[in-house]
Amino acid sequence: MSRAEEILADLRRRRNPDNIAGQRRYGITPKSEQLGVPVPHLREIAKSHRRDHALALELWATGVHEARLTAAFMDDPRQVTRSQAEAWTRQADSWALVDSASMLFCRAEFAAEKARAWSGRKAEFVKRSGFSLMAMMAVHRKELPDDVFLEFLSIIRREANDERNFVKKAVNWALRQIGKRNPRLRRSAIAEAVRIKKLDSPTARWIATDALRELRS
Repeated sequence: MSRAEEILADLRRRRNPDNIAGQRRYGITPKSEQLGVPVPHLREIAKSHRRDHALALELWATGVHEARLTAAFMDDPRQVTRSQAEAWTRQADSWALVDSASMLFCRAEFAAEKARAWSGRKAEFVKRSGFSLMAMMAVHRKELPDDVFLEFLSIIRREANDERNFVKKAVNWALRQIGKRNPRLRRSAIAEAVRIKKLDSPTARWIATDALRELRS
């Protein structure tokens, strides 16, 4: 039995219907097999196989939700390719999986490129990936210049009228995280939020109002 098969067998032994129901109440409703294994256990598995790129690919290929989360926690961002990132993003079928993959992709050399590209896609979870990636980069990529994030602000305004729940929350998240990065970006994010609030869209007003509440506090 391969390591991937051993891990998958362990996950299936730990299947928890109550946890599945709880996850679904929070909007985690993947089309793939869902086991309800708690994230701390998935992170322990990933910690034991840290940066094992080949194993991560095998786990993702199983299609099982928790195996894919483990793959995202485990993989090596230095070995992630553009084609892998594209494939995983197209296949992600829950906000939890999108955001876990974004934590991985935000450290890849092509992160900004993908954030820009995915933010303009139509599919809900792909589009969320673009803004989740922006938020993750704002938190974790301390070395990046402000110009990267100033460009993201204009994209945030462009897409602030998308009323789909998982998109608008990610747009809001990206705006807030960029604004919390440093004083200059805070001022720019507040100014952008003021512009967004003036758009003729209830979704845009919600995104802006919520962001301004946090950024001005």
